Amino acid sequence: MLAEHTYKQFDADLEAVRARVLEMGGLVEDQVNKAIEALIGQNTALAEEVIANDVQVNGLEVASDEACTQIIALRQPTASDLRMILTIIKTIADLERIGDEAVKIARFTVKTLNNDRITIPRYSEIKYMADLAIKMLRTSLDSFARVDASAAANVARQDMEVDEEFHLIARHLITYMMEDPRNITLFIDLMFVVKAIERIGDHAENISEYVVYMVKGKNVRHTSLEQLERELE
Repeated sequence: MLAEHTYKQFDADLEAVRARVLEMGGLVEDQVNKAIEALIGQNTALAEEVIANDVQVNGLEVASDEACTQIIALRQPTASDLRMILTIIKTIADLERIGDEAVKIARFTVKTLNNDRITIPRYSEIKYMADLAIKMLRTSLDSFARVDASAAANVARQDMEVDEEFHLIARHLITYMMEDPRNITLFIDLMFVVKAIERIGDHAENISEYVVYMVKGKNVRHTSLEQLERELE
């Protein structure tokens, strides 16, 4: 996958854009971690920091996209090089969306301030779900860095667990709304937070699937877990 080219500048260009993707991935993971930390601790200052830092995420996406466009125009990559560039373009789009989901969580924290009507157990469940999604993101980025598709099946399994947690928490929130209609608006907003975490997991799974395409040249999106495992054999 990462064989050297006769024209060394091509290798330098590819490595530079790969490094920028990993930089963006690290920033996005930090954004999600801080957004969840701000939510659990009702830390509005930290939430405001997440919102402000979103401009850096957007900047890295634009810079990476422009670099990929330049490589395509100047180097006309083929085969595995072209797959890598296409993977990078798709990956940075998903990373940018994960950054947007982190901002949604941060904005909820700022909006609610220190509202004590949301019970700590509910936040505990959200924290568990968020930890799963963050682990998925970290695994997917590590797979990209190592050019190794073997973790894709595990990421897919973890996404199923994230989905289960989402449905569980959603049912609990609906129960709370029925018990105390005064907090319907607040719990609907919290439902969007939980949905944001579920979407982070989806985007992380997308990235792991792009790595499969980059390594094996096979598009495994919209396939079952069993089919994915067969492709990785």
